Amino acid sequence: MDSLYIVVPAYNESQNIKSLIDDWYPVIAQHDGNGDSRLVVINDGSTDNTYDVLCSLAQDKPQLQPLTKPNGGHGPTLIYGYKYAIDHDADFVFQTDSDGQTNPAEFEQFWQLRDEYDAVIGNRAHREDGLSRVLVERVLLIILRLAFGVKLPDSNAPFRLMKRDLLAKYLPKMPDDYNLPNVMLTTYFAYFHEKVKFIEITFKPRQAGKNSINLRKIVGIGWKAVGDFVSLRKHIND
Repeated sequence: MDSLYIVVPAYNESQNIKSLIDDWYPVIAQHDGNGDSRLVVINDGSTDNTYDVLCSLAQDKPQLQPLTKPNGGHGPTLIYGYKYAIDHDADFVFQTDSDGQTNPAEFEQFWQLRDEYDAVIGNRAHREDGLSRVLVERVLLIILRLAFGVKLPDSNAPFRLMKRDLLAKYLPKMPDDYNLPNVMLTTYFAYFHEKVKFIEITFKPRQAGKNSINLRKIVGIGWKAVGDFVSLRKHIND
């Protein structure tokens, strides 16, 4: 059976982390392959007790793998988790976030398509996380179309199933501290005509805790991303 690694970055999610495990551990248990599937939650240098809670929950959940690292931001933490999954020979890597905005009941339709496509990516056609984020995503899609010539319905959805070999193929094109790896992975998949399918998903408001990314940070990340896109575009065929 295929092994599945679910990769989840977490920062100061002590209010959400138990619900996250309650929601997603049954998914990994159901798709456990030969006992080598894992729910990998990476604590990104939280200042609360997120990692302690994870370790406590892992005591009776053998497929839960808590990891911890110094704070580096969401993007570098994703890259860290993706590399961990690749290094541990996952057949498929699924990514979601720890804030309770995605619905694990929607995973199965992605899994059923794993052999037909190299990646199956969520499309947040109706987002409930605020107008500012909707606007930022729309602007981002325009920039990607201008810079790379790709037309995407959603570039950054934290609900994506990818074959290990596909992830290993494109992840080295980005530095380890890159802020928007999901955006660039989606862009690479489209630019190089990989077999990708987008499926509409629900996307709820954050369920608990405080969002660490405000509008000012979003604008700052977006402005830096423009420069990064230009640089990555120059070397896209390397």
